[in-house]
Amino acid sequence: MSHQYRRKTIGEILIEQGSLVAAELAFVLDKQTTTPLRFGRICVLDGLVSDEAVARALATQFGYDYAELSDFTMDEELLAELPPDTMYRYRFIPMGRVDDTLVIAIADPTDVVRLDDLEILLDRPLTIRIASESAIETVLKKGEGTSRVLKDVSEDFMLQLVTETEKGEEILSVEKISEDTSPIIKLVNSTIMDALTRRASDIHIEAAMDGVNIKYRIDGVLYKATDPLDSHFQGPIISRLKVMSELDISERRIPQDGRFKVRLKDKAIDFRVSIMPSAFGEDAVIRILDKESIANNLKGLTLEILGISDREISRLRKKIREPYGMVLVTGPTGSGKTTTLYAALSEIHSGEEKVITIEDPVEYLLKGIVQIPVNEKKGLTFARGLRSILRHDPDKIMVGEIRDPETAQIAVQSALTGHLVFTTVHANNIFDVIGRFIHMGIDPYNFVSCLNCVLAQRLVRKLCVKCKRPVQHSDEILMASGLDPELHRHKQFFESRGCTECNGTGYRGRSAIVELLDLNDEMRELLSAKTPIARLKEAAREAGTRFLRESALEKVFEGDTTLKEINRVTFVE
Repeated sequence: MSHQYRRKTIGEILIEQGSLVAAELAFVLDKQTTTPLRFGRICVLDGLVSDEAVARALATQFGYDYAELSDFTMDEELLAELPPDTMYRYRFIPMGRVDDTLVIAIADPTDVVRLDDLEILLDRPLTIRIASESAIETVLKKGEGTSRVLKDVSEDFMLQLVTETEKGEEILSVEKISEDTSPIIKLVNSTIMDALTRRASDIHIEAAMDGVNIKYRIDGVLYKATDPLDSHFQGPIISRLKVMSELDISERRIPQDGRFKVRLKDKAIDFRVSIMPSAFGEDAVIRILDKESIANNLKGLTLEILGISDREISRLRKKIREPYGMVLVTGPTGSGKTTTLYAALSEIHSGEEKVITIEDPVEYLLKGIVQIPVNEKKGLTFARGLRSILRHDPDKIMVGEIRDPETAQIAVQSALTGHLVFTTVHANNIFDVIGRFIHMGIDPYNFVSCLNCVLAQRLVRKLCVKCKRPVQHSDEILMASGLDPELHRHKQFFESRGCTECNGTGYRGRSAIVELLDLNDEMRELLSAKTPIARLKEAAREAGTRFLRESALEKVFEGDTTLKEINRVTFVE
């Protein structure tokens, strides 16, 4: 008597695993009659089970091993054997090899046609393991996928003659990069994709004696993207960027600024391009404005999320809730000034008052707030926009940046006549700000009268939590960092060795360090009397100001960052 074998359904396996109950099984089966989606996908989308549970169930159903990818690191040698874009096109992770067989992790074992194609393409037998879709996506994003495409393209690029092509809106994907025949387009597209994958804020293309260097700024620090390219091809790269940004290709002697937008899958990303003549040709810097990524980061944005210490937050909150005056945030480009102002506005905006901002550009849309983008070409400058804003009956105003005397004058007058003004200015510390405004022709007495507080800010890189470990520093290192070895020799410090989570940098994300000058009557008098900086610092410390270096050391002692990092960002005292 023969027994017919019946494979268990995924629903039955999920119930056996305890991930699903009978009532939910009936609900999903009913829903399957009205949608083409698979059982497991419906479960995940409706939040009944995790995609990890579905992957485990699939592994059980088809008799495969489950692959845990949370701490997985790709093998460089194995990667080098595979065509650069294969992993992206076929959505798999190469996990290792056994003799001539390649062990791979996939999410869908039922797609046998795709697996057959892959086996033919790689020309070797495959051993299948099952992993969740989200885990595969994470490894592909963190892994060497796009950077290997970039490296591969760079090698091709150095061997081929370049032909320039012009197109409209760019839609970037690895498949497109692979299919595109122009090495220039492949290189530029690959660079942009790799930069997005690595969380870069800027792409630097620099012409030098040894060729063209491509670098990414990640968490405020530059990293080389690939080996230098031949300098003969520097011109076509810049020309391609000019075409994308609608700039003048024939003009090579003066700086040019432009912007372009790309659509990556369903996401629109803006890029600002600045091109500058240099000794070896032209250099370009591409600023990435990923508004959707910024929007995700700013959801529920508060001052705590920025990493500002509780003590400074309570002092700052008092000042941003004043009825009028000026709240001034200062620091170099990329120090998080605008994000701090967004956080402050988000906290105080109740809907009962009119809040208007003027920015260049509007980086993130704040709900319930009127935001005006500067447009210099059309004549809408900060000063002109600010004058118009005042006719719109605002209670609170944010000026993205004070760059010129006219804007400074209007902002100070607004703060003196009953408005609460939030703004930023480029200055090194809380006392340099006064000199900047006086240099712009602002009356010192009026300026200090309207000023509620000055917040100087920097960003320090945070240690990667996955690979950080305790370390003991030598007396020499402590002394070089301005610390007394007797007091700090036995303190615990941390460093990171680098892992896939942080792209081997040892750091992931950044945190704000601040110094806050609270303007009381004594401080206003001292500033108006042009008191020497040493006395001002003393008075500020007495009034509760904690300076940038002290704020940075606090982060080190809490295990958030390293001595090397704070020495890069702040002066050793």
